[in-house]
Amino acid sequence: MTGADDLTANESSVRRDELWPGVPASWSHHGVAGGLHWHYLDNLTDLRAAGLEPRGTILAVHGNPTWSYVWRTVLDAGLAAAWRVVAVDQIGMGHSERPPSPPGQPRRLGQRLDDLAAFTDELGLSGATWDGRPVIPLGHDWGGVVASGWAGRHPRETAALILTNTGLHQDEGEHLPALLRLALMPGVLPGATERSPAFLQATLALADLDEDVKDAYRAPYRSARSRAAIRGFVEDIPAHPGHPSHETLAEVAAGISDLERPALLLWGPRDPVFQERYLHDLLQRLPHADVHRFEGASHLLPEDADVAGVALRWIQRRIDGLPAAGPLTTDPTGTERPFQPIWSAMQEQGSDPQSAARPAVVAMTEDAGPQITTWGELLERTEHLALGLSDSGVRAGQRVSLLIPPGPELTAALFAVLRLGAVAVVADAGLGVSGLTRAVRGARPDHIIGIERALAAARTLRWPGQRYLAAGLESSPWRRRALGYAGTTGELVERGEGMARRGASLPGEPAPEDDAAILFTSGSTGPAKGVVHTHRSLSAMVATVAEICQLSPERPFVAGFAPFALLGTATGAPSAVPAMDVTAPATLTAAALGEAAAAIGASAVFASPSALENAVRTAGGLSGAGREALAQVEIFLSAGAPISASRLARAQQLLPNASLRTPYGMTEALPVTNISLEEILEAESQAAGVSPARRGTCVGFPVPGVEVRIAAVEAGARVGDPTQDPHVTGEVVVRGPHVKDRYDRLWATEDDSRTWPGWHRTGDVGHLDTSGRLWIEGRMAHLITSDRGIVTPVGIENAVLDLPGVLRAAAVGVGPAGTQRLVVVVETDPAFHRGALAAPGLAPPGLSRAVRSACADAFASDPVVPVSAVLRVPVIPTDVRHNAKVDRSRLATWAAGVLAGGKVGAP
Repeated sequence: MTGADDLTANESSVRRDELWPGVPASWSHHGVAGGLHWHYLDNLTDLRAAGLEPRGTILAVHGNPTWSYVWRTVLDAGLAAAWRVVAVDQIGMGHSERPPSPPGQPRRLGQRLDDLAAFTDELGLSGATWDGRPVIPLGHDWGGVVASGWAGRHPRETAALILTNTGLHQDEGEHLPALLRLALMPGVLPGATERSPAFLQATLALADLDEDVKDAYRAPYRSARSRAAIRGFVEDIPAHPGHPSHETLAEVAAGISDLERPALLLWGPRDPVFQERYLHDLLQRLPHADVHRFEGASHLLPEDADVAGVALRWIQRRIDGLPAAGPLTTDPTGTERPFQPIWSAMQEQGSDPQSAARPAVVAMTEDAGPQITTWGELLERTEHLALGLSDSGVRAGQRVSLLIPPGPELTAALFAVLRLGAVAVVADAGLGVSGLTRAVRGARPDHIIGIERALAAARTLRWPGQRYLAAGLESSPWRRRALGYAGTTGELVERGEGMARRGASLPGEPAPEDDAAILFTSGSTGPAKGVVHTHRSLSAMVATVAEICQLSPERPFVAGFAPFALLGTATGAPSAVPAMDVTAPATLTAAALGEAAAAIGASAVFASPSALENAVRTAGGLSGAGREALAQVEIFLSAGAPISASRLARAQQLLPNASLRTPYGMTEALPVTNISLEEILEAESQAAGVSPARRGTCVGFPVPGVEVRIAAVEAGARVGDPTQDPHVTGEVVVRGPHVKDRYDRLWATEDDSRTWPGWHRTGDVGHLDTSGRLWIEGRMAHLITSDRGIVTPVGIENAVLDLPGVLRAAAVGVGPAGTQRLVVVVETDPAFHRGALAAPGLAPPGLSRAVRSACADAFASDPVVPVSAVLRVPVIPTDVRHNAKVDRSRLATWAAGVLAGGKVGAP
């Protein structure tokens, strides 16, 4: 591009040797294109200085009121990936020329598209001077509109499109976001955008920025004259069909719909400007696009999240064709199961005259007693509800969020949705309002079926989707208006019943590879993630669970973790959910468990470790009938978090004749392994030569069809390919027929989990012993990296949990990575430490000595790291699903503050 040495007329021009934080002088360039002076950042000089020729060019376009500085991390990441990055300052913005623009006559969108085309022609990125190397437009905010317009006009040069928090369409029935409506008000617009830096300051306040970074953003906009284009950009928002730029925006939107190129949408869900509805619109125009939502990120996404790292990694996968890692066998395991639709068992039981009258689902209540739904009733309700939903517009492939407590209503709704080929979105109420809001908005359902409380939240919080009330036929007009629902499930069932009498039939069954459900994780290591399972993987999951739990129509099942009752129904096993708070498994009492077992004649019981602990603690409340029913239970399963042999053994008090088992798995792959108490004790005796602190918890052999390997970890990072060698500590990697299809709208998370194609990285840390059994030692995110090596937490916690009065324990690392100190945090039984001794902070001396002694004994044969401090909290934070997975990251942050002399409060 032609140089521009004399830019004195441009008030905001900068010298070539002037720097901003994170921007070396070699990136800053000036030139002339289309008769206008431009400033842009370009890493080409640095690439060639490193002896590299670019694979192609990322054309980065900023929005309002930022400038090319917003893309500095992308320029830096481009150097490592051998991609040239050209980040332009749009005309009137940043350090580019500010041509005169009378008030009310801003530079329009069409002009900006012409500007950028002239710039790229001059730079050799398009037109007759194009060198044939691919160009990837990247845009943020209104820069996303301009980048999309450039892509639509330059399909030959465009290899892919990347957009972050932008919008290409505004529905006539929808208001502009509140911040933009405020800025557009005639009495506000000049003062907020041009005469003062208010609009700029408000934008910068949306991210947590260092002061020197804020100064860099402010640098080009020190005067009213330099901020004229900020006002102009706001004025040019096509808020209605009569706006001068409305037609151009429609052309841009239509252009990307015709663009058959890979696309990536990166999103900050907390953006008050470009909200989720704009992402949904983009997905309708780019249905093939990959999506990654950075939970917690806001409008200035490149400042809030690793946009650069994800974008360049995506380019390497989609454009450069580089694999994530070296090859690892993906040959079939040889134990693939025949596919059976997940509703097959229910259909078989409900259609058989002998079994149709038998209980299918038993919901226990504290006041009304057992509420029994037979197989015949369940099948009939499911089929009629499916017909009613189909008639009301639910179609295959659409997403249906189910916000219903476990019981017959949820069971019928789930199987009706699955039978239609729609995708069931299932998130625990235990996630809380904010967690559910993230989950529902992230999944973007087309329909919601929920109880009254859920629909009230959906209306108030503007959750997407056509709403249906999970209730009977009675539905007053005022309630319907207040909650905004189209009908009740009772009405839909009645409609479906009428359709069935007229001979209507359900649409064809979905294919095995079609999406079936989005199940949300517990959120124990961050925001809950949506896990997509196909009909094939769900079918394999049900078959595997039925095998290890020995579930069948003749073996009823009590689910102390309520959602597991759905798996019972899928296996044809009658199921019961005890009377408990389904959002808090630790509320399960022995009495409630006994009553549920008696009501259904249970052969198997499932409960999480925390539920088991409370049931054992409340064993004195068991009735004679409950005690007798639990004595008939043959299998007890504890899952949701690793549990020590000593704690699992306590279940024998409640279930004296049951085989005690603890399968290991996760939402992404359930189950992975399985083991009995006797097998755990045998494994521990064989591991006598291994330090207890190094053992972790034995979770057994892989279940049929599943393979397990370990990716070794050193200094907190993986090294080498996964192996089956014994006693290698590292990340657990699995594959099998019931492993997830993908994470929903989390491209980077999915890419991380599929480092080896066909295998799932679990995020758990453990090792295999010489017999091939898996031992879990903690989470990758919770590794303690000391100056004497890696310390894993579970073995240490197991040793501390054996101390009298200790209810929960967490081993965490405090301090810089590589030199962390081991700190143990405990939660004790209030009966052991009352009053001042129960306050959070340093543990009482006696407790501290006991914990240190237990840890020293655990490390006796393998001295590694001494305990630097023992802290006590009233309640150790755990996941909302099982009340069992300890939030070690949160505790580590709290412990660091306490030990640094900060205010002591609850973590």
